[in-house]
Amino acid sequence: MTSALFALALLAALAGPVALRLYRRPDFVTGRDGRLSTSTTLALAWTVILVWLLLAVLGYGLTAGGGIDWFRGEHGPLSALTRVYLPLLGGPYLALIGAKTVVGLRVEHGTLAKPAPKPTATGRRPLRELIANDSGRTDLVDLQYVALSAVTMLYVVLFFLSDVGAGLPELPAEIWALTGAPAGAYLVNKMATRGNPVITHTAVTGDGLLTVEGGGFTDPRLTVDDTPLPAVQDPATGTLTATLPPDAKPPFTVVVTSRGLRSDPYRHTTAPAAPAAPETPDTPSAPQPAP
Repeated sequence: MTSALFALALLAALAGPVALRLYRRPDFVTGRDGRLSTSTTLALAWTVILVWLLLAVLGYGLTAGGGIDWFRGEHGPLSALTRVYLPLLGGPYLALIGAKTVVGLRVEHGTLAKPAPKPTATGRRPLRELIANDSGRTDLVDLQYVALSAVTMLYVVLFFLSDVGAGLPELPAEIWALTGAPAGAYLVNKMATRGNPVITHTAVTGDGLLTVEGGGFTDPRLTVDDTPLPAVQDPATGTLTATLPPDAKPPFTVVVTSRGLRSDPYRHTTAPAAPAAPETPDTPSAPQPAP
């Protein structure tokens, strides 16, 4: 029990500062689009878990384990390192390197749009980005990658805490598939994802002018509730603007089609912003008659 408590305290000492740093400034685990990167976050999590395991085993061996001799032997406390734990770590890192390479090449060649996210007031990113696509909708492949990786981490932590003195727990060698297979599916999904246009934000002014922000808008066609609207694109930012018909009231659905590819429907529910009141020049008040 004492060894397990020591190991838990060590895990808190390692994971706590890392989590606090990422909570305040998540730029370390964000992708080139500024959103939380699923592959980077999971690779970092597995790194923290493996460092914790090695430090906990080292601490136990030098105290309750009896010293250097405890580490020796064919069935020593680190015997499962190369058979189980390095493959567990290798899958997420292969996914990380592969995903960065694929996304970078696709963005460079114009086959994938990665629009910048809207900044938040606190500078923090929502955790939902780990399982969502660029449009903010839940991605099944990202979801299974995160969920199965979290379950595997839980297995490793609980098995180790149940018997710290045995060293790295002898998990089945096939358990690497719980991270390797989802990591492979995640990478394939990055390669297979079509370069659809992405809508990140819409706004409507009081005079009925619709503004659509996002990325991948090449020769775009804009529709609102399946009604085509002539749109003007800002060459500097790529933002689309169009005049809404008089009967278009929120909520309505905005879709952008580019090169035959259709964006995910974006539901606009915000009421139009009130037009600014015209400024009136200050006029001097009429002089009051003397009593």
